[in-house]
Amino acid sequence: MSDAAAWDARYAPPGTLFGEEPNRYLESQAARLRPGMRALALGDGEGRNGAWLAGQGLKVTAVDWSAAGLAKAGALAASRGVALRTVVADLVEWRWPVEGFDLLAWIFVHLPPADRALVAARAAESLAPGGLLVLEGFTPAPEGRRAGGPRDPALLWSAALVRESFPGLEVLELMEGTVLLDEGPKHQGHAEVVRALLRRG
Repeated sequence: MSDAAAWDARYAPPGTLFGEEPNRYLESQAARLRPGMRALALGDGEGRNGAWLAGQGLKVTAVDWSAAGLAKAGALAASRGVALRTVVADLVEWRWPVEGFDLLAWIFVHLPPADRALVAARAAESLAPGGLLVLEGFTPAPEGRRAGGPRDPALLWSAALVRESFPGLEVLELMEGTVLLDEGPKHQGHAEVVRALLRRG
């Protein structure tokens, strides 16, 4: 089974894996958002972040490799009366628009190192001048402390890895530590994460 097919299977049952409310760190950036901004939600699955951004008046594209997840994303946006463009694609193979976005939400997207480097470079290029990248990812944690996320340590983030992955972006915020997640049934409890806000000059 391919990774996309595996996620289709995970998203197939009724309900949501990560809830319908936005990621809390992304939500904390609300004061920086302006209606009409162009936003990209990476690996947005069932659409909780993309639909929320659309509700703030942004023009949002949500990309994920799971058609089942994005079908739920479209339904969530429709239920809120907002427009959400969905694209079923592998981020490694997707044709990224250059300088296409004012905001990019990279929330719990964990990729193998080579793929991560490629996607990070394309993400940075896809930001318009002054564009913001909001990132949250799981970091290495003691056993039992991570509320969700990959078990393979090669897929995890760190503050140092954020700096290494986006060398051309200005770091506005960069925090690493323990948070209490309450984001659907799959993200519950204390977790070790990195949170970053970056800006293209």
